[in-house]
Amino acid sequence: MKIVWSPAHLGHSGHVELGAGVIEPGFECPERLDFVLEAWRAAGLGPELAPAFHDLGVAGRVHAPDYVAFLGEAWNLWTAAGYAGPALPMVWPTHNLRADLRPEAIRALLGYYSFDGGASFVAGTWDAVAASYATALTGADLVSGGERVAFAACRPPGHHAGRKTAGGYCYLNNAACAAERLRDRGAARVAVLDVDFHHGNGTQEIFWERSDVFFASLHGDPRTEYPFFLGAADEIGAGAGEGFNLNLPMRAGSGFEVWGAALDAACRRIAEVGVDALVVSLGLDTFEGDPISHFRLRREDYPKIGARLSALGLPTLFVLEGGYAVADLGVNALGVLTGFEGA
Repeated sequence: MKIVWSPAHLGHSGHVELGAGVIEPGFECPERLDFVLEAWRAAGLGPELAPAFHDLGVAGRVHAPDYVAFLGEAWNLWTAAGYAGPALPMVWPTHNLRADLRPEAIRALLGYYSFDGGASFVAGTWDAVAASYATALTGADLVSGGERVAFAACRPPGHHAGRKTAGGYCYLNNAACAAERLRDRGAARVAVLDVDFHHGNGTQEIFWERSDVFFASLHGDPRTEYPFFLGAADEIGAGAGEGFNLNLPMRAGSGFEVWGAALDAACRRIAEVGVDALVVSLGLDTFEGDPISHFRLRREDYPKIGARLSALGLPTLFVLEGGYAVADLGVNALGVLTGFEGA
């Protein structure tokens, strides 16, 4: 197995998020990838690759082109307006406000192109985002080029990023872009399986009306868990995509007995739909020690996840998403990957 990662992720450091009544350092931090790489090297699982150059063509089809352009210029607009410190949105065009009216002020643009206060910008954010995107596409190219499995160690993550909104630490949707790349390179249909604790709302939105990408998500019940406003079981897709969206929400406190049954259900559905490749949004915040999530998976459960995914017999790309028990992140990621390889 090969891992793809970029040191450009370090530029996305010192960012903040709007939490429960406070602005605080982001739980999504550079140290997360340090622990993943440490575990990878200790396991000797395979070579490390730098991402190849990829232009923004795929991103401009998965996302709205104006949104992609904004991500690239947000920090410069912020500093040109005379602001210091991380750029964080303060107002959103919701409910009775006009979402069709694109503002000019950077303070308003930050809200226009986001859905929460969890994706701030610092000087190195865009370089990290672009490198994370290239990491995912390079991983997709490995899989489409004949590798059975690859690991795109993306940072920042991506699954909350919608067609034209950032949020939840996410800017470009790496898994969605990887699925699009696999389609470009010959896969008739791709499955994206999101195993992060939090619903992959961005990925769902992007593929909502498409049948060439099947999306399944195992996540905390949106009645009590972020992102709250998407992820219910009755959301099945629309138009050509009707029946190609599967949500499996679970209550807080669920352990592997419940979670593993949901994984089995998702895998059965993927097999029924018939796909040529699998992208796994690999969130490890299902771990019992995660500080902001509420499932109860244990370290010994993660190799079982990898083995179950391996049993699908599909070319598979793992794309790193969440996981905030930082010191345990690498061990749990490697549990999934070695479980996949061992099976």
